[in-house]
Amino acid sequence: MNFFLETLKVLVLSIYFLLESLVLLFVPVRKKNVAGEIVLITGAGSGIGRLLALKFARLGVTLVLWDINQEGNKETSKLARENGAVRVHAYLCDCSKRQEIYRVADQVKKEVGDVSILINNAGIVTGKKFIDCPDSLVEKTMEVNTMAHFWTYKAFLPAMMASNHGHLVSIASSAGLIGVSGLADYCASKFAAVGFAEAIGLEMLALGKTGIKTTIVCPYFINTGMFDGCKTKWPRLLPILDLDYAAEKIVSAIQREQELLMMPRSLYFFCYMKSLLPVKMGILFGDYIGAFQFMDHFRGRVKKD
Repeated sequence: MNFFLETLKVLVLSIYFLLESLVLLFVPVRKKNVAGEIVLITGAGSGIGRLLALKFARLGVTLVLWDINQEGNKETSKLARENGAVRVHAYLCDCSKRQEIYRVADQVKKEVGDVSILINNAGIVTGKKFIDCPDSLVEKTMEVNTMAHFWTYKAFLPAMMASNHGHLVSIASSAGLIGVSGLADYCASKFAAVGFAEAIGLEMLALGKTGIKTTIVCPYFINTGMFDGCKTKWPRLLPILDLDYAAEKIVSAIQREQELLMMPRSLYFFCYMKSLLPVKMGILFGDYIGAFQFMDHFRGRVKKD
C-alpha cells in the first residue's frame, strides 16, 4: 500500500474510533458472560483481591485464590462460597518467588484446569523515601509488583494462546502513570507493570490472538489499609476510593473488555495534561494537588499479632 492510501486509511479510522469512543460514553459496551471461566486472583487474602473474588463469586466462575497469607485466603474462600461460588480453590503462594509461582501454577493446571482470566493483583508498598529504603525491600517490591506478572504470564498464557481465549488483568496504579514523591520503588514497579501489560497486549494483536484481551487498572489510593495514613489534598477532585466501588468498576471493566481503567475519572485529565504541559507546569499542578505530600503521614497496613 502506498503512502497516500495508508495515510488516508489512518485518518479515516482515527475519525471512526474517535466517534466510537464518544458513543460509548453514553451507550456502554454490553458485559460479557464469564460463567464457566477459571479466574485466578493473586493477593486474594485481603483488600481489593478479596472483594474481586466476592464479586466474581456471583458470576458463575471457578475461583482460584492465591495469597501468602493462608488464613486470609481461607477466609476469602469461605466468604466466596457464601456469596454463591460453587468451585473455589485456595493456594498458598509467595508471589515474590519465581519457582514457587511455577510450582503452584502447575498444581492449579492439574487440579483445576487452564486459567482463562488471570488477575495479577498481589502488591506491596514500603512507603519509604528511596534513600531510606533497604535494598532487600526494593528487590521485594519489584519481585511482587512486577516480576510476578512475568512468571504468571509464562505459566498461563501458553494455554490461552493455544485456544485464542483469555483475559489478562493487571491491577497497577496511578503511580504507574505519574511519579509520586516517597514512592520511588513502588512507582518503578507499577510503571513496569503497566508497560509490560501494554506490550503483551500488542504482542497478542500482532500474533493474531484477538481472543486474548488485556485490562490495565490504574487507581488512585484505595481504602484497603495498604496506604493508611496517606492524605489527599482535594478529596472532591482526587478522592481516596471506596473499596467496594473500586472492585465493582474493575469487574465491570473486565466484563466490558476495557483496555485501560483509571479511577477516579479525573486521572484521565491529569495524565492527558502531563503529556501536553511543559515539565515546570506539570510540577506546579503536582504541587497544587498535593502530590509532594501524599506520603507524609503514611503508616500502611498494621500487622495483627
